[in-house]
Amino acid sequence: MPVETRSIRNRSAVGRFPAITLGWGEDPEGEKEDPEEDKPEEGACCRWLRMICPCCCPRPDDDDISDTVDTAIDDVDKNDGINGENDGINGEKPVTGESELEELLLKVRSVDLMKTKSGQNRTEHHTDRYHGNDLIIRRGQTFQMWLKLSRPFDPKTDKLHLELKTGSLPTVAKGTHVIIPLVEELEDDRWEAAIVKQDGNRIKLSVNSLPTAVTGRYQLTVATHCPKGEATSTHDPTNDIYMLFNPWCEDDTVFMDAEDKRNEYVLNDIGRLYYGTEKQIGARTWNYGQFDEGVLAACLYVLEKSGTPPSGWGDPVNVVRVVSAMINSPDDRGVVEGNWSGNYSDGTSPTVWSGSVEILKNYHTSGGIPVKYGQCWVFSGVATTVLRCLGIACRSVTNFNSAHDTDISLTTDVYFDENLEPIDYLNTDSIWNFHVWNDCWMARSDLPPGMGGWQVVDATPQETSQGVFRCGPASVSAVRNGQVYLKHDCPFVFAEVNSDKIYWQRNLDGTFTQFHNEKNTVGHFISTKAIGSDERNDITHLYKHPEGTEEERIAVETACRYGSKPEAYSSPTAEDVSIEVTMEGEGPRMGGDPELTIVLRNSSSQHRKIILHSQVAVMYYTGVHKATAKKDRTEVELLPSEVKTLEWTLEYKHYQDKLVDQAALMLTLSGRVSETQQLLATQFSFRLRTPDLVIKPFGEAMVGRKMAAEISFTNPLPRSLKGVIIHVEGLGLLTARKIALGDIGSHAAVSVTEHFVPTLPGPRKLLASLDCKQLTQVHGVTDITVQEKN
Repeated sequence: MPVETRSIRNRSAVGRFPAITLGWGEDPEGEKEDPEEDKPEEGACCRWLRMICPCCCPRPDDDDISDTVDTAIDDVDKNDGINGENDGINGEKPVTGESELEELLLKVRSVDLMKTKSGQNRTEHHTDRYHGNDLIIRRGQTFQMWLKLSRPFDPKTDKLHLELKTGSLPTVAKGTHVIIPLVEELEDDRWEAAIVKQDGNRIKLSVNSLPTAVTGRYQLTVATHCPKGEATSTHDPTNDIYMLFNPWCEDDTVFMDAEDKRNEYVLNDIGRLYYGTEKQIGARTWNYGQFDEGVLAACLYVLEKSGTPPSGWGDPVNVVRVVSAMINSPDDRGVVEGNWSGNYSDGTSPTVWSGSVEILKNYHTSGGIPVKYGQCWVFSGVATTVLRCLGIACRSVTNFNSAHDTDISLTTDVYFDENLEPIDYLNTDSIWNFHVWNDCWMARSDLPPGMGGWQVVDATPQETSQGVFRCGPASVSAVRNGQVYLKHDCPFVFAEVNSDKIYWQRNLDGTFTQFHNEKNTVGHFISTKAIGSDERNDITHLYKHPEGTEEERIAVETACRYGSKPEAYSSPTAEDVSIEVTMEGEGPRMGGDPELTIVLRNSSSQHRKIILHSQVAVMYYTGVHKATAKKDRTEVELLPSEVKTLEWTLEYKHYQDKLVDQAALMLTLSGRVSETQQLLATQFSFRLRTPDLVIKPFGEAMVGRKMAAEISFTNPLPRSLKGVIIHVEGLGLLTARKIALGDIGSHAAVSVTEHFVPTLPGPRKLLASLDCKQLTQVHGVTDITVQEKN
């Protein structure tokens, strides 16, 4: 549209705002009609209204995707020169028209999320197998996008930020409304965007997300600001962003460290489910299909249908608890309706299903009508699909001879009357030939250290948990050791795999007496598909100590003390022995043999004998168990009132190939006092201290003057370090850089000198850290005071 001009002195042709012409009166030269347009020209009133309210009066030929707020309507009067010396030809001054203002504004013309399956984003985020061309990414990881703007971006005057919204009531404080600022350089653990490339009107952004971000579907808009106004792009549903959990991100609580495990438990869309009896184990293939068309949308629909706030969908503990409840239908009209009657005439027999895709899509397209029918393996198969689809490592697990404890006694109870006839109305506990549930992988910061890793989630509606038919997540480690006081639902899972079967007879006075106990009845051949093959993998050892061992009996009796029938096991006649672990000084160093002290105290006046079991495990800092380094069994004799000190040592050879980043270890002690049956247990966490990098600066520290620093290090390990790299940086001293040192021999000392020129005065810190596979958490720092340039 051509720019209109009016004489400033012809006030009859000027409205209230001098920069806006209202079309009263005629231009002396008249308006020339564009020969290419036969539509009438838009009136000045419409143009003025559009400046006031652009959303109500959109520009007819606008082709961008932005909503605009104009904040720069020029007042021509303030620029009038004396005697009209700044006026236009014949004393007429050009007035800034709308088209000029539009050109000055910064608007978003289009957004390219680079979301094709084979593109960089989906390949790097391991989401290239999901159907469709939506942007599906994993949290805690950068992704790329292109913005096409109305003009070139000027970082000196232009500003820009992204906004992501999820849920019905997006809120910044709850993480469901995310404002992503534009920064010069990205940092970890925060929402940020940075320009990494500019090509004319196009800019390429690298966007970083939080590893704790809420998962789900986000709506994207882009807000721009410049001196001439502000604009916000219109939401385009085809550019919605799907955010998933990230087992590849170390800072995500669902992080899993082995690629073969991630390939199996996150990316494998075919599995095996086991059924039958412990002596006749059957297997069937199940199509999880987490990447199939419509499955991701159905999984998110399951979360939405739960009615839980999206602000909680960033916590995997909460998400798996929601999924456990929503896969069954009794109290929330979830995905699958259970049926054990044998009559399936109005639905599909549970044995007919061979995959989850049809079930989930039927539930979604029907608007949330439960699918008929399922039993335990169907609930488990669907749960595996949903959790893998959302990015949480998950597997289906079958327990043979699986107990169903109905009264939280943590035992399977069978009742008889005075004549040894079964009392049917009391015999509500049962033992299933098999039962299928799920393991999912996550850290458990809400539990004590060591409780992370595999967690039991059971979607079969057996018993309620906090009033809802759901179960878990229950730490497998807690179940194994009888720590049933830890959330969620550990007592029920413990009873499934390790409860004793106790027989009771009613007495004449109505009380019951225990007359028989079967200790090896439940929890056999706990099975899951092996990694990378269709073989069955027996994981019973993860759920319980070997049957009949002292550790297993301690776990059972510890658990039952928290049940509804603690009297089922004799209480200790006395609790007069105590145990503790101590450590001298700052603790053991990496490469050495850690030494701890175990102190046993006998406060009684009698002799005591203890069978003490010790186990030291390598731990992630999140509390997830990595590997067992060493196990021992010791008999200890205590004299009356004796305090005995035991020296415990872990040789380097036992942990050298098992350590992870934080070099954390946990010693677990458990035992029983033979004379009193008192149980002893304690855990002690410690880490192996790593050496520091020693940094020694040389030369005068002055802005603009070259100086140097020597970085030295001694390998503490009796083995070579391979491919060592030192990272060095310092604000105002030098930008981050890497120094390759290559291999460092056993106990060898090395040093390197780095030259740099300080750019900022004042107190500064030079930091360095060492990176290699065999040794981590090695770093150093030195203070440098930089003088002003002379």
